[in-house]
Amino acid sequence: MKLSFRNVHKRFAALEVVAEFNSEIESGELVALVGPSGCGKSTLLHMAAGLEKPSSGTVLADDRPVTGPHPERMLMFQENALYPWLTLSQNVAMALELQNADKQDALTKAREWLEKVKLKGFEDYYPHQVSGGMRQRTALARAFVSQPKALLLDEPFGALDALTRMTLQDALRELILEARPTVLLVTHDVDEALFLADRILVFSPRPAIVLREFSLSSHQKTHDLSEYSVMRRQILALLGINAEQDEFAKTLGEVGI
Repeated sequence: MKLSFRNVHKRFAALEVVAEFNSEIESGELVALVGPSGCGKSTLLHMAAGLEKPSSGTVLADDRPVTGPHPERMLMFQENALYPWLTLSQNVAMALELQNADKQDALTKAREWLEKVKLKGFEDYYPHQVSGGMRQRTALARAFVSQPKALLLDEPFGALDALTRMTLQDALRELILEARPTVLLVTHDVDEALFLADRILVFSPRPAIVLREFSLSSHQKTHDLSEYSVMRRQILALLGINAEQDEFAKTLGEVGI
């Protein structure tokens, strides 16, 4: 699915959130939106999902105006939003049941996708019985089970610790390479954007405008992002962050300080 933003502006009353945004997200492409908190990244995602309408301009999905939510465009939030009274398999199956799928077929497919995210054996556990990383794996399975054409990710791993986050990034990358949806990712984690994205758009503080676009050519990526060290420094500089200070802060976080 191709996503198109054409002369998109967004205001909430007197507050201008997006000044002007023009971009084409090609089918099967993963584009990461990086920028300061509150700059309008999530608002763009919500417009692609059909949860918000632009104040002016047009958002298109396969050249058709986005007028509301649709199962072909799946939005995944930072919070896993699992139903606590349903098992993991029932939570995943719910995405299909809401589209009027047969209940037993939905459960079968849910178990297949839970196995893909390495949760085989936990299908009948409840959310409170598993870790935060496992709950987020369940949310990933739920996002993919209906095989959407576009996946809209709003800080999906932001609440997780560094090690779990990297593990989930690997899982997400494997699922994307298999299913090939178009992906729009909002993240504050520059390394996450470098690891996952085909392109990165760096935004200014509100109202959001694109300061610069970066293209990444390598599809055989590892978490050793040394080949992107110059690009990483450039992105951090655009965000007003000193690369050395950022490395120090990440080190403190990794050792739990």
